[in-house]
Amino acid sequence: MIRTLQPELLDGLAPGHPDAQHSRRDLRIINQIVGSHRWIRQSLPSLLRDGDVALELGAGTGELGRLLASNGLASDGLDLWPRPPDWPTARQWHVADLRSFTGFAAYPVVIGNLIFHQFSDTELHALGEILRQNARVIVACEPARRRLSQALLRTFGPLFGANYVTRHDAHVSIAAGFRNSELAGLLGLTTDAWKFSCTTTALGSYRMVAQRHA
Repeated sequence: MIRTLQPELLDGLAPGHPDAQHSRRDLRIINQIVGSHRWIRQSLPSLLRDGDVALELGAGTGELGRLLASNGLASDGLDLWPRPPDWPTARQWHVADLRSFTGFAAYPVVIGNLIFHQFSDTELHALGEILRQNARVIVACEPARRRLSQALLRTFGPLFGANYVTRHDAHVSIAAGFRNSELAGLLGLTTDAWKFSCTTTALGSYRMVAQRHA
């Protein structure tokens, strides 16, 4: 499959729209099935240094940040959506487009769950230039680009009540996902400056951990 981008329906809905809320509920189920949040929670402790605060790109409705906070891991959120009412009071929430966000220098650790695939190769190159200047660690969990995952979502999505937004967006998200070390390459991470690992799980989750060489 060639990596292709199409607009996602959720991006065009207001946060309070019933279809958007239903789709966010579907995403929570998908994250539980593929274990994205659990993997990020388990991966972060060995990557953080004393005093580090992580920045979650595309933090959505804050589920991952709240999970991390409950495990004593500090993370702030960045999203176009407003701050969730139950976001930890001690943590910041930035309402901004990550392509124009100016606060990356404050965050040595950047995490993203289902966000990098939403950007074109050119946009990822530009984002990578910023991250390479500021971040020490980048952790990403994205869709693996494969037709099998699309077929599984078509089959099993209706079984857990996925609405039309989720079914559409899951299909196009997978088509915009990654294989092998693609994400590291698109972000401009080179082996002379970075150590990175890119893996794909049986359930179609693409996972990358990148650390800048000391």
